[in-house]
Amino acid sequence: MPVWDDILSKEDRVAFEKGRMGGRIGFGSRPAINVIDMARGFVEPEFPLAGGVRPSLAIESIAALLSEGRKRKVPVFFTTVRTPRNEADWGRWKSVNLITNPELSRDDTWQIIDDLAPQPQESVIYKTRPSGFFGTDLANLLIYRGIDTAIITGMTTSGCVRAAVVDAFSYNFRVIVPVECVADRAELSHKVSLLDIHMKYGDVLPLNAVIRYLKRIRGRGTKA
Repeated sequence: MPVWDDILSKEDRVAFEKGRMGGRIGFGSRPAINVIDMARGFVEPEFPLAGGVRPSLAIESIAALLSEGRKRKVPVFFTTVRTPRNEADWGRWKSVNLITNPELSRDDTWQIIDDLAPQPQESVIYKTRPSGFFGTDLANLLIYRGIDTAIITGMTTSGCVRAAVVDAFSYNFRVIVPVECVADRAELSHKVSLLDIHMKYGDVLPLNAVIRYLKRIRGRGTKA
């Protein structure tokens, strides 16, 4: 049963069925794993943007996905926050100000957590807006690798994950979101965002289905 099943009304279901939404995009042959904002400032509970809950399931699940992907030389791309240096860098976020908050203005706050640490050859994209594609080289890097499938994980489902999904879709990548590999501050926004993604932009799938897919691509020449 999808995680969003309990929030759908009968009328909602009719509307999606009428639009033939929610079908499968399917996997391509050259995937990349994208790990979004799994940094200390978002997952360690002492930080104000972490929501007070460590997303332990997402961390454990992303670690399992990375382990499987790395065995098969699947490219991995991380995104994290570039600490803003001035108000223009910060923009118009409606949250705790990263410039004026001492905890959040340190660069080490936005280091990827040790449990998911990038390997030396893996790219880390620094961003100041929700999508890792906005104002960065992420799309160019994926195109260079010949990627056709973006497996998107991380935080938060309703914010930076959803923004990256929409941009990856807009660049014509196949989008896959392993449901256990994303987390949010609020259950409602998490469920609604996954529903929205699955109905319009990509496939929200169980982690085990994505791992089975990664096991099948062995020997197909995925670039490392």
